[in-house]
Amino acid sequence: MQPLSPASREAESPRNPRAEAASLRQALRRFATGVTIVTARRGDGAPIGLTVNSFGSVSLDPPLVLWSLSRASPNLEAFRCAEHFAVNLLGHHQLELARRFAAPHPDRFASLTWKEGLGGVPMIDGSASVFECSRYAEYPGGDHVIFLGRVDRLTTADHTPLVFFDGGFCAAPATGVPLR
Repeated sequence: MQPLSPASREAESPRNPRAEAASLRQALRRFATGVTIVTARRGDGAPIGLTVNSFGSVSLDPPLVLWSLSRASPNLEAFRCAEHFAVNLLGHHQLELARRFAAPHPDRFASLTWKEGLGGVPMIDGSASVFECSRYAEYPGGDHVIFLGRVDRLTTADHTPLVFFDGGFCAAPATGVPLR
């Protein structure tokens, strides 16, 4: 299958982009994703973090992961300047953290238990997995910026992951049951 040429893409573009965006958003609600908090350090050394569900694996060799951030985010420049970041995959018991880091909050790290990872990035205690990454690349992605990170170290714990599905949070179903 050949990719569409720019002229073909334009010819097939929707007549009502707002309606198409709403339809796309509605369809994507049906895709279950893990919930993460991506953390780093600002230039002044202060910890920074936000809830992200646009996380995915890219490559095993080299080990690469990706996540994306809205171009409108007030945190964009801080993440662009960060040489390291951590992707904290949340467990189902961390629902309140997911909510706290998704909304404006004066100090998201207040009373949060965490330790420093590579490059001083916050690693949130109790996470199902933590991927400590060095910045590998950055790409434009429409109204978002896509960050690629090389996984330099990871830790995992035996926690049921927190999932975002159909506009809400839920616990991942019990694992180990194969579907045939």
